[in-house]
Amino acid sequence: MTAPLTMAPAPAVRFHLSLNVSDLSRSVAFYRTLFGVEPAKLRSDYAKFELTDPPLVLSLEPHAPGQGGALNHLGFRMPTAASLVAMQERLERAGVRSQREEGVECCYARQTKFWVHDPDRTLWEVYTLDEDLDHRGAGQLPEKVRPAVEASAPQTGPVVWEHRLGQSVPERAPFDEGGVDEVRLRGSLNVALSARERGHLLAEARRVLRPGGRLFVHVLTAERALPGAPELPGPAASVQHVPVDADVVGLVEAAGFEGGRLLKFDAKPCFVQHGVPMRETQLEAWKPAHTDRPPVPIIYKGPFNEVRDDRGNTFPRGRRVLMDAATAERLRAPEWADQFLIG
Repeated sequence: MTAPLTMAPAPAVRFHLSLNVSDLSRSVAFYRTLFGVEPAKLRSDYAKFELTDPPLVLSLEPHAPGQGGALNHLGFRMPTAASLVAMQERLERAGVRSQREEGVECCYARQTKFWVHDPDRTLWEVYTLDEDLDHRGAGQLPEKVRPAVEASAPQTGPVVWEHRLGQSVPERAPFDEGGVDEVRLRGSLNVALSARERGHLLAEARRVLRPGGRLFVHVLTAERALPGAPELPGPAASVQHVPVDADVVGLVEAAGFEGGRLLKFDAKPCFVQHGVPMRETQLEAWKPAHTDRPPVPIIYKGPFNEVRDDRGNTFPRGRRVLMDAATAERLRAPEWADQFLIG
């Protein structure tokens, strides 16, 4: 007789819970005692416990809990790519919008995932684990983690504050006044914010930027106001609001930024809804610089007789003019280098 065939149990869906903790070592010691197991992954800036009964993946992020409590995000780890796709399709068919990320490196692993918010804006992550990594990765961090990581990590280059679509608008950004070289708003203006919240976000961006610091805005804009809420496919389904392109420029200028210009604004729209074209838009602007640094001589080479920037500075062709150091720094950018000779 041959032994009966036995089937290996199918991998289970695991509930995922991510918590913000004020002291990672102390929390690891607590959960090691509570669960009676060692952490499956332990790093200086991350810890993870994996339980079989109940099937739970608990991750700990070293960020002091704020007004919203210790919860970072919730979710499920799916056993297969097919089950992940099936769940996302089911939610999309039911009208739940999601944002997908393919092969992202995050939390010392490579993952494929999608994000959704419940009606109270609680963040849910549904993902598959592709492989473990020996580095944290630069992938998306959930809204309550990214600011803390960027504020506390050792800075070896420019200091950057990045705010993303889906993150709440902080009452106060986690940086001192003038402590940031660049602020990046990636999709932040595609959330249904009030006028006060939009103004406050840009005011915080200006506060934390050093004099002469750069603001970068990445946003989906429309030629004119949409008659209703956007209903976009795929990752763009998380877009709640599409501002008019001219309104975004006006908002940045009203917040006190100068020297603004469009970096990306294609002739062909990404989407058209209710006859309204929508385009991916990228723009940059600058916080006004202090005037205590010595002026820099600048010569405009041409081809025009003269050019004028948004601040009213005029550059006649072939004539040396003295400008503030921040203006000179902007004109050193590769796209202007062949038109200006700087000091």
